[in-house]
Amino acid sequence: MMERGVHAFDGALMDANIWLKTIMNRLGTEDTHIGMMALRGTLHALRDRIGPDNATHLGAQLPTLVRGIYYEAWQPRRSPTKERHEEAFLQHVAKHAPPGMAFDAEAAARAVFEVMWERVDPGEVSKLIRMFPPKLREFWPAIARVEAEQETRQPGEG
Repeated sequence: MMERGVHAFDGALMDANIWLKTIMNRLGTEDTHIGMMALRGTLHALRDRIGPDNATHLGAQLPTLVRGIYYEAWQPRRSPTKERHEEAFLQHVAKHAPPGMAFDAEAAARAVFEVMWERVDPGEVSKLIRMFPPKLREFWPAIARVEAEQETRQPGEG
């Protein structure tokens, strides 16, 4: 009976590992700790920036174990944060990195946003991008930004 319980989590574990390994590949590291810091820091900065309602909607789109990381230590009453500049957002991404550790928050954000672009509903990603101020949109893949911009145009605008 216990054996079946383990198999029930196989798919969730496989999905989380795919996200983590893809992020690690994008960062050029084999260090799972760095991959997890990138994933956690970026998801938390994103979650805290978009407000509780949007954060809940996004959370429902994430794989089970990634969703657990996303919601870890969340305090909905403290969001949304108002980061409008790259430096403030990246400080939020890096805030859980151990002191003195070389951690590239910008590379982390870009890697996680690329994985999100590939694995989350494109309409949801476009909506997220449009919530960001223009300077923070730069962390998303260029193709994602273009599609988000096209979705904001009215028919006939070209």
